[in-house]
Amino acid sequence: MSATDVDANVLIKNVAKQLEANESIKPPEWAGKVKASSHNDRAPEQKDFWFLRCASILRTMYVRGTPVGVERLRHKYGGRTQHVVHRSHHRKAGGKTIRLAMQQLEKAGFIKKEKVGRVLTPKGVSLLDKASKA
Repeated sequence: MSATDVDANVLIKNVAKQLEANESIKPPEWAGKVKASSHNDRAPEQKDFWFLRCASILRTMYVRGTPVGVERLRHKYGGRTQHVVHRSHHRKAGGKTIRLAMQQLEKAGFIKKEKVGRVLTPKGVSLLDKASKA
């Protein structure tokens, strides 16, 4: 059974629990105080938001299989703004949270930097596969 065979929400929660035990992945002090994107109304209310975002980034890299950069993830985590008079438009998410999460995952050894973007390492693939069986 691989990570693509399991429901995404279940897999992300399982991976987030495993990432909490890792010492090199820790949320910055400002993580719970800032909005993750300009289309959001408030900052994230989940206590484990940082670990969920890191797990979601890992799953995205696993599913795509190609190098993934910050700009692609900014588009993925962005959303539509709500306007009363004007039409809604898509807004990208903030790049700082994504970039810092990717740097921490790289330091932990789950992803590595390529010429264009970042890809999963065998350690990252095994983390996702083990979490899909749990």
